[in-house]
Amino acid sequence: MKKLFSLILISGFVMLNAQQSANRFFYELTFKPKQKQDTKEKVVTILDITPEKSIYQDYTIIAQDSILKAEVEAMEKSGVWKDMMKSIKMPKFSHKVEKKYPEMTVTYSDQISMKRFGYSDDTKLNWKILSDKEKIGEYNAQKATTEFGGRKWTAWFTTDLPFPDGPYKFHGLPGLIVKIEDDAKDYSWLLTANKKMDNWEEQSYAEKINSKYGMSTAVVMTDRTKFERSFENFKADPLAEVRPYMTPEMMSRKLPGSDKTFGEMIKDQEKMAKDYFGSNDNPIEKDAAKGKKK
Repeated sequence: MKKLFSLILISGFVMLNAQQSANRFFYELTFKPKQKQDTKEKVVTILDITPEKSIYQDYTIIAQDSILKAEVEAMEKSGVWKDMMKSIKMPKFSHKVEKKYPEMTVTYSDQISMKRFGYSDDTKLNWKILSDKEKIGEYNAQKATTEFGGRKWTAWFTTDLPFPDGPYKFHGLPGLIVKIEDDAKDYSWLLTANKKMDNWEEQSYAEKINSKYGMSTAVVMTDRTKFERSFENFKADPLAEVRPYMTPEMMSRKLPGSDKTFGEMIKDQEKMAKDYFGSNDNPIEKDAAKGKKK
């Protein structure tokens, strides 16, 4: 009986730790970050689809996992601090969108100080499927339109890829969205590549390191109003949560193997955070931004 119980435990452990497979779809996102400027930027985003769910996010940090791993391991081995901002490119977007299958329940999350907060978005996308067809890349696609987030969207989906999903929060068409843009062309996603991930892991190396050093990756669920209020407060003062722990002694302490003090590093981090939040005043969901101004 003991042997049987042990075998069950071992089998369960193996199942829990088995590598998952996923389909990774790469979308090039072209967007206009500033409302009063015509300049546009581009970033690679990914949609990872597993049998249980999909996860959409900016690919910038994940693409640098091997560089980040080498940098962190070198620092841990030598005990010498290194400013990784000089070797790591920062993402344009820090949010994630998770859709659970088959219900397609949407969870939006973002890092707010030391925790990751999220909210459920039950917004129903009312698609109008049109007869127009077009070749988008290598896929035969069909046109559909909807309104979402204060914008009018035109999407092209393909039944060649039988996933009722797409980038960001978009979903609900009878095939994967291969292209979608709003009528002002402020945001436009285009599927550029895909590959099978046999050893897919939900957490990137960066997230594992953040978790190791105290920044939680577990999503704390709240309602959207509280989420947006907390996020606005965080943008106004990114260091509010850790400021009470910044004693004069700590701030004047030198970083290991560096002439820079902990306080100087904190100031650099604060400036980087404020520059990051100030770089985009043209959100995907315009109506959410209007609500904040009321």
